Amino acid sequence: MTTSTKVSRSSPAGVALVAGALFGIGLGISGMARPTKVLAFLDIAGAWDPSLAFVMIGAISVYAIAVFAAKRLRAPLASDTFRWPELTVVDRPLVAGAALFGVGWGLGGYCPGPALLGAASGNLGAIVFVGAMVAGMLVRHLSASRAPVRTS
Repeated sequence: MTTSTKVSRSSPAGVALVAGALFGIGLGISGMARPTKVLAFLDIAGAWDPSLAFVMIGAISVYAIAVFAAKRLRAPLASDTFRWPELTVVDRPLVAGAALFGVGWGLGGYCPGPALLGAASGNLGAIVFVGAMVAGMLVRHLSASRAPVRTS
């Protein structure tokens, strides 16, 4: 008599919660949740602080290893199928979005993760930044729903 066992998948929400918590802890430990730390990295003509570059290199390295390992799996740990990016073309909307992200990052000293962490801790500047970020996301969502679908 043979029995088949189905591999159960972890809860995607649970995996996201753990990943988010680890990310938040990493931001706190590295000091990257403080806008002054980020702005010091961008101040290459003044009191430049290169520590953000080391955090980025570390994050890219971990991500590269994770993708390398994930591509060898038959199925992801928290879903039935992998959902790899389909769009691979560098086009005007991508460049415009990256530029807008960079301007917001440079002016506010926040990117989305640290901004959410700061807003959750009650920092007024972070709360304003998150509000502006959400407004920008809504504008993008509304404009994307009217635009033709890109296929490549």
